[in-house]
Amino acid sequence: MKGWSRRKPRRRAWCCSFAIPPSSPELTSISKSPHKAQPFPKSSVSVPNSPQSAKSGFPIVGRIDPRRILSPGRVSPIDSDPTPSVSQLRSPSFRAPSPPPVADAAALDVKLKLRGKNGGSMVMEVDSEVLEANSEVFAGLIADCKRGGGGATMEVENLGVFSDTIELMFEDDDCITKKLINVGVFRSIDILEVSAGIMFTKGVRCCLKYLEAVPWTEEEEEKLRSLFTRFEFDDATTRDILGRLYLHDSIDFRPNVAQQLVRSITTSEDANARTEMKSLVKGLLCKSSVYEKNHLDLSKEDLFTVCDSCLSSLISLFEEASDTMRPERLITKDTSKPLIERISRQVDNINWLLEIMLDGQVAEDFVDVWARQEKLLKMHDVTSPMIRYELSRVSAILFVAMGTRKLQCPLEARSGLLQAWFGPMLLDFGWLQRCKKGLDMKALEEAMGQTLLTLPLKQQYVLFMEWFRHFSRHGTECPNMGKAFQIWWRRSFLRSSEAVESR
Repeated sequence: MKGWSRRKPRRRAWCCSFAIPPSSPELTSISKSPHKAQPFPKSSVSVPNSPQSAKSGFPIVGRIDPRRILSPGRVSPIDSDPTPSVSQLRSPSFRAPSPPPVADAAALDVKLKLRGKNGGSMVMEVDSEVLEANSEVFAGLIADCKRGGGGATMEVENLGVFSDTIELMFEDDDCITKKLINVGVFRSIDILEVSAGIMFTKGVRCCLKYLEAVPWTEEEEEKLRSLFTRFEFDDATTRDILGRLYLHDSIDFRPNVAQQLVRSITTSEDANARTEMKSLVKGLLCKSSVYEKNHLDLSKEDLFTVCDSCLSSLISLFEEASDTMRPERLITKDTSKPLIERISRQVDNINWLLEIMLDGQVAEDFVDVWARQEKLLKMHDVTSPMIRYELSRVSAILFVAMGTRKLQCPLEARSGLLQAWFGPMLLDFGWLQRCKKGLDMKALEEAMGQTLLTLPLKQQYVLFMEWFRHFSRHGTECPNMGKAFQIWWRRSFLRSSEAVESR
């Protein structure tokens, strides 16, 4: 690793000094322990309400032999309140399966005083050579303090994380990685931040290597993303992590991603997979999605490109159903699935695309497109009712959208749609009732009436009379638009006659 730098420098109230502890019987007896010092008892100084402490993953356990609390130097609390002695606590920090060889007491020549910003404090007695060799920041501080002497306190964000990081300086790369695995990703990100702050190169390298190799939760990903906005790291592993956090490819990669997803769904042969993926992709693309859509935004042109493909396939299928397919195309027709199933699949695709258009408020042009489907209208007249009703499923979505005010389009578009597809809807309504496929028939009846009422009264007259004649012959096989018919009657005759009398 070549090095790193802070992206946004942040001043910290670090005043640190180091003093050589006086020789004492206590120091002599402890330093001759046959075990290397283990992590200090953070339980006596940690901040209970700290979110970092809650996620640390270091359990606090019972008392142990006092000889196991030494190392990399001695640690003792300096809180004003009475606290348990070091020999009564076991560190909730890193713990090796068996204690390594003991450090020489003479090497513990630096007293490092730590105070947490949220409370708590401790003293660590450590080897200055280890600190100087592992941290450029400590190397400079130790040099200054040795020249000046005296004692002072270093203020840190989190005592537990900071002391864990110091302990790692006394381990090799393999041991550091094992300990990071034990504490998990969340705590490792905290250790990476401290390591970067004190320029602990080995710690940064091991943390980055571990984090790159494991999955992250969304919370961990956001925490890591935030860290990378404040620090810059120069390492190949860092590029791999950034590759998981950000899309660095050229802009040419972006535009067609959503179109490729949509096209893959509309050409899928598996019904269950198609249903699952439609729900997933629609959730990603919808305007209310919680996801950023910078790279998944689907343009109007992309939607209509896929939609035109589905319409072309639907026309071909209806040509096959009505025996109007050209001879040269009979050779290439798909016979792997029943014709009814293939037609239904294309209609499902069109309706799904239409829902995305409605959510994005770009469905207005589709009204004109659907109103101009002259081939489908002609084949509707000669195709079996059990097949042709599928076309009215598309018309139904448009009628409901306009009747419920989700789709606003000019009078010409509304008029063209009703003139083209109102009659076929009357013929297919009975089949739609038997094969709803998710349609709310009551909502459809209400929406059809409301849509008719948006036309001029003369056009309403033609369409309502057509409905009345059809309803009188077929009854429940026809949509019940009696409520809208009454409104039209009142507007056309009662209010008109009142206007004439007032003149």
